[in-house]
Amino acid sequence: MPVTKAYPFEPEEAPPEYRGIPRIDPVLCIGCGACANACPPNAILRIDDPQNGTRRIVLDVGRCIRCARCEEVCPTGAVRLTTEFEAATDDRGDHVEVVELGLARCRGCGKYTHYTERQVEKVLSLIPRGILDFDRVREKLPLCSECKLKLTVLNATKFGEVDGL
Repeated sequence: MPVTKAYPFEPEEAPPEYRGIPRIDPVLCIGCGACANACPPNAILRIDDPQNGTRRIVLDVGRCIRCARCEEVCPTGAVRLTTEFEAATDDRGDHVEVVELGLARCRGCGKYTHYTERQVEKVLSLIPRGILDFDRVREKLPLCSECKLKLTVLNATKFGEVDGL
């Protein structure tokens, strides 16, 4: 019976509880950026391009400290730590993972908003039917901050007129 392991000549599996390299599932990611906000070493960045209407979630595995905060805060389970531990590579690009998503357009002015289309879909899917006015929420949701402010002022003005204020 051998007393040493044949690694690296034979693959070695990490235990299931091992915190390995994180991965982002691009199908599940909604681009909310919660992972980027929670990442202490800034291994995950959220980069918006309002000119082209895109948001990029960029994961740099080389900066990751395997704290798993990204996994904890991800609302869709898109970020997962694997049991992979071999990160050595000759190409720095192998350490960078990019998920690109489209920003939602404002229904009022047509500008790109600060959230993605997938975020809008996710929020709409979470609204319980019958409790809130779903159609009204859907109308307001894809609005930029300027149009929301205008709508709020407009509604407040109407409220004041109705009550005689």
